[in-house]
Amino acid sequence: MKNEDMKQFEALKKEALRKILTKNAFERLGRIKLANPVLATQLEMYLFQVFQSGQLKETIDDRKLKHILSVLAPRKRKTKIKRK
Repeated sequence: MKNEDMKQFEALKKEALRKILTKNAFERLGRIKLANPVLATQLEMYLFQVFQSGQLKETIDDRKLKHILSVLAPRKRKTKIKRK
Protein backbone atom coordinates (compact mmCIF):
# COMPACT_ATOMS: atom_id res chain seq x y z
CA MET A 1 0.00 0.00 0.00
CA LYS A 2 1.09 3.51 -0.66
CA ASN A 3 1.64 5.91 2.19
CA GLU A 4 -1.43 7.92 1.21
CA ASP A 5 -3.55 4.75 1.07
CA MET A 6 -2.32 3.74 4.52
CA LYS A 7 -3.26 7.14 5.96
CA GLN A 8 -6.71 6.91 4.39
CA PHE A 9 -7.21 3.38 5.73
CA GLU A 10 -6.08 4.41 9.23
CA ALA A 11 -8.52 7.34 9.20
CA LEU A 12 -11.35 5.07 8.06
CA LYS A 13 -10.48 2.48 10.71
CA LYS A 14 -10.31 5.11 13.48
CA GLU A 15 -13.67 6.55 12.45
CA ALA A 16 -15.26 3.09 12.50
CA LEU A 17 -13.76 2.30 15.91
CA ARG A 18 -15.13 5.56 17.33
CA LYS A 19 -18.59 4.52 16.10
CA ILE A 20 -18.56 1.00 17.53
CA LEU A 21 -16.75 1.56 20.85
CA THR A 22 -18.03 3.43 23.87
CA LYS A 23 -15.83 6.22 25.24
CA ASN A 24 -14.40 3.98 27.99
CA ALA A 25 -13.70 1.13 25.56
CA PHE A 26 -11.98 3.50 23.13
CA GLU A 27 -9.81 4.85 25.97
CA ARG A 28 -8.91 1.28 26.98
CA LEU A 29 -7.88 0.56 23.39
CA GLY A 30 -5.59 3.60 23.56
CA ARG A 31 -3.97 2.31 26.74
CA ILE A 32 -3.53 -1.13 25.20
CA LYS A 33 -1.87 0.51 22.21
CA LEU A 34 0.69 2.11 24.53
CA ALA A 35 1.39 -1.10 26.47
CA ASN A 36 1.19 -3.66 23.66
CA PRO A 37 1.03 -2.20 20.13
CA VAL A 38 0.89 -5.62 18.44
CA LEU A 39 -2.12 -6.73 20.47
CA ALA A 40 -3.81 -3.37 19.88
CA THR A 41 -3.35 -3.74 16.11
CA GLN A 42 -4.84 -7.25 16.21
CA LEU A 43 -7.78 -5.98 18.24
CA GLU A 44 -8.36 -3.01 15.92
CA MET A 45 -8.27 -5.22 12.84
CA TYR A 46 -10.68 -7.73 14.40
CA LEU A 47 -13.14 -5.01 15.40
CA PHE A 48 -12.86 -3.32 12.00
CA GLN A 49 -13.51 -6.61 10.16
CA VAL A 50 -16.54 -7.37 12.33
CA PHE A 51 -17.84 -3.86 11.69
CA GLN A 52 -17.24 -4.09 7.92
CA SER A 53 -18.94 -7.49 7.67
CA GLY A 54 -22.05 -6.17 9.39
CA GLN A 55 -21.89 -8.74 12.20
CA LEU A 56 -21.85 -6.05 14.87
CA LYS A 57 -25.32 -5.44 16.29
CA GLU A 58 -24.52 -3.03 19.13
CA THR A 59 -21.76 -0.81 20.45
CA ILE A 60 -18.95 -2.45 22.36
CA ASP A 61 -18.53 -1.30 25.93
CA ASP A 62 -15.54 -1.76 28.20
CA ARG A 63 -16.76 -5.12 29.57
CA LYS A 64 -17.25 -6.58 26.07
CA LEU A 65 -13.86 -5.26 24.98
CA LYS A 66 -12.24 -7.02 27.94
CA HIS A 67 -13.96 -10.25 26.89
CA ILE A 68 -12.72 -9.91 23.31
CA LEU A 69 -9.22 -9.26 24.66
CA SER A 70 -9.36 -12.40 26.79
CA VAL A 71 -10.20 -14.42 23.68
CA LEU A 72 -7.56 -12.79 21.47
CA ALA A 73 -4.79 -12.89 24.08
CA PRO A 74 -5.46 -15.38 26.85
CA ARG A 75 -3.61 -14.66 30.07
CA LYS A 76 -0.40 -16.50 30.58
CA ARG A 77 -0.22 -18.82 33.52
CA LYS A 78 0.47 -16.95 36.71
CA THR A 79 3.51 -17.99 38.67
CA LYS A 80 3.20 -18.03 42.43
CA ILE A 81 6.27 -17.81 44.59
CA LYS A 82 5.84 -19.02 48.14
CA ARG A 83 8.34 -17.89 50.71
CA LYS A 84 8.94 -19.75 53.91
